[in-house]
Amino acid sequence: MQEESLCDRLGESQIGWLLAETMLIHRREIEIQWGDCDAFGIVFFPRYFEYFDGCTNALFQRALGIKKPELLTRYKIAGIPLVHASCDFRVPSSFGDVVQVDSCVTEWGTSSFTVQHRLYRGDVLAVEGIEKRVWTVRIAETPPKFGGAPIPEELKARFE
Repeated sequence: MQEESLCDRLGESQIGWLLAETMLIHRREIEIQWGDCDAFGIVFFPRYFEYFDGCTNALFQRALGIKKPELLTRYKIAGIPLVHASCDFRVPSSFGDVVQVDSCVTEWGTSSFTVQHRLYRGDVLAVEGIEKRVWTVRIAETPPKFGGAPIPEELKARFE
């Protein structure tokens, strides 16, 4: 995996999607494996959602300096489950391709946030994905019950 600043890679005209909402962008390099592909030799679409989930975890680890298990413990949350996801598939990727995913939080709500992922094959935007997630706490143990909770402001500040 290789990391660099998005601004190091893109010109001003291409970084409009990140204006004002966030400054922290995490780049993750992924090599497409044989098992990621369908019978046609291109990435099977659900795999992109798996990539994006891993990229969200990596973004939080970069911002906070802790891995997900510690995030759950430190902030006493049950998780950050996905409540909405969408993808625009523009250019297919195949076995052996090396792609880069740029991820950032584009919107913070009280208890939810939106993450945008842009997957590039070379300089070409191949896939663009959006995730909406909820900062979730355990409300009751028996029966198990969960609900959204306010995202700490000091955590949000780490993404600027």
